[in-house]
Amino acid sequence: MTAGIPYPEALAAWRARMPALPQALDLPVPDLLRGFHPDQQPDATVPLRVGASAGQPCRAELAALLHADALVEDVDIAGAPTLDTDVLVIGGGGAGCVAALTAARAGARVALATKLRLGDSNTVMAEGGIQAAVGPDDSLQRHFEDTLRAGQFAADKALVAALISDGPAVIRWLIQEGMGFDLAEGSDRMGGTLLRKKPGGATAARLLSYRDFTGLEMMRALREATLLAPGITLLDRHPALELLTDDRGRCAGAALHDLARGRTVLARAGATVLATGGAGRLHIAGFPTSNHYGATADGLVLAYRLGATLREIDSFQYHPTGIAWPPYLEGQLVSESARSSGAALVNGLGARFVDELNTRDVVAAAILREIVEGRGIVRDGYAGVFLDTPGLEQTKPGILGKSLVTLTHLARRAGLDAAAEPFLIRPTLHYQNGGVLIDPEGRSGIPGLLCAGEVTGGLHGRNRMMGNALLELVAFGRRAGRNAAADARGERPRNVGLTHLAAWRRSLIAQDLPLSRKAPLLFPPYGNFNAVTDRGRAA
Repeated sequence: MTAGIPYPEALAAWRARMPALPQALDLPVPDLLRGFHPDQQPDATVPLRVGASAGQPCRAELAALLHADALVEDVDIAGAPTLDTDVLVIGGGGAGCVAALTAARAGARVALATKLRLGDSNTVMAEGGIQAAVGPDDSLQRHFEDTLRAGQFAADKALVAALISDGPAVIRWLIQEGMGFDLAEGSDRMGGTLLRKKPGGATAARLLSYRDFTGLEMMRALREATLLAPGITLLDRHPALELLTDDRGRCAGAALHDLARGRTVLARAGATVLATGGAGRLHIAGFPTSNHYGATADGLVLAYRLGATLREIDSFQYHPTGIAWPPYLEGQLVSESARSSGAALVNGLGARFVDELNTRDVVAAAILREIVEGRGIVRDGYAGVFLDTPGLEQTKPGILGKSLVTLTHLARRAGLDAAAEPFLIRPTLHYQNGGVLIDPEGRSGIPGLLCAGEVTGGLHGRNRMMGNALLELVAFGRRAGRNAAADARGERPRNVGLTHLAAWRRSLIAQDLPLSRKAPLLFPPYGNFNAVTDRGRAA
């Protein structure tokens, strides 16, 4: 039986003490993270045994895929239909669309391969907003310092500087592409001021949003622009099975799986951009996830087998406010916009226990501490804490219906009135902090291979600030797309195949790792799709 305070008792305690007074964390942050953050628990990681990052700590669920053999061999691609293009972009979310648009507008012929449908990605699930230092009381330096501090000073300063310096231009570009943003009160559409809110861990109000579905609005604009752009060939439902190489070790495109026809397709390219997203559907440490169905670490697996270096692959972000009850909504998020607007976190005693606008790693660990130490709230065997949305509505009448639209819809799906009853929440696996090592231009170190978005590492260190993910996918999508177009104009790949696999298989054998394990996964196990046996038939 899960320990904690029964829901009826906790509800009574919340009502008796509402509104609960702010309360500072009563444990030093390093001790809190060491004791309660999932990444820092005993036996959380294993060392990688092969590849360019051998010896690095890695979550076991991910290491199993990074230690695997390829899904295809030379015989599988012999005679496969072939597409030749200048730039191949793998991934149909925000970063992929931005990279494809930028490369095409630079004059490149672009093929954009998606695993699911165009736009089915984590981008559409980003609710809170996008950070950019555009306010008169803010600066690029403050955004830079906030980002480094939130990431425990583990981020690559050159990457962070590139991200932050692109911020204002990214917002202008998005507005030009047709994306809407909320305006400050009293503004009009002809000359308004962007509404800015203060995200967790920030020293200034720099979070720009569109209600509480900013990522969905961004993806709408990007998807429309991509579909209308000349020079882009869309390959819907074509997940990547393996990257291709030429006889000089350059990345030369990818072997794709056409899900509709059940066949392999070769896409040969002068430059390839990986924008495949993260690894949430691996359910690290057994957590539910907010990630979309295709988030199975494919890009990490493919880039690593080609020789790319990885970093911070033992570090994942757990969004503090995932739904804990009802169980059919596990993994759904209550946007950080609620806490940015003033919603409090309350334990089963009716007390607050952390600054709700601290960084996500701290807030998530503080919630898990309340649950572990018995101050959590238990309902039908599911434990969490309260997010006090009724208190927010009481303080700011009308905010739930006007600004937090997605939250209100989510409450209805949960069968509750968010203005009268608090959400029961607990942390949910949300983001992959690490990934492929890149330079500020998006290049991976493997000739011909660039990366953008969540598949990359170095920007966020060991914890990502809210709003920096949407900024990253545009800033580095543009950088990777621009440089991929330039690289594709250089020397073209020749003698294209799977030449890198022989050395990879030798390294697996040398470490007594089985060749029978195959990756990438493509879809989570509960999808009942076998990437080996199902390749020969339509899906």
